[in-house]
Amino acid sequence: MFQNRIQLTPQEILDKDFKVDVRGFNPKEVDQFLDAIIGDYEEFIKIIKEKDTEISELQEEIMSLKAEIRSLKTNIEIAKSGATERREVTNLDIIKRLSQLEKIVYGDRESNDN
Repeated sequence: MFQNRIQLTPQEILDKDFKVDVRGFNPKEVDQFLDAIIGDYEEFIKIIKEKDTEISELQEEIMSLKAEIRSLKTNIEIAKSGATERREVTNLDIIKRLSQLEKIVYGDRESNDN
């Protein structure tokens, strides 16, 4: 993922051998290598900032989705309780209707029996 953004691997840094001049290491070669390391560090900092931003955005989205889930669960509970109340009213209405029908049916029989 980041291979095209980073120049050196940790192993390349570890294995780097500098040519030795009369006065020691070749300063130009060391400076070029250090410039590459600095470039990689700057790129790592950019990558970390990008990831931190992405993490923050995802955490905000998670919080928003959790709030939405809580709201939906509340709405479901309200709907369930409302449906239960409606069924009770419906059951009560049915019982009243049955009672009226019984009065009509059995009331007519009683008057016919006499």
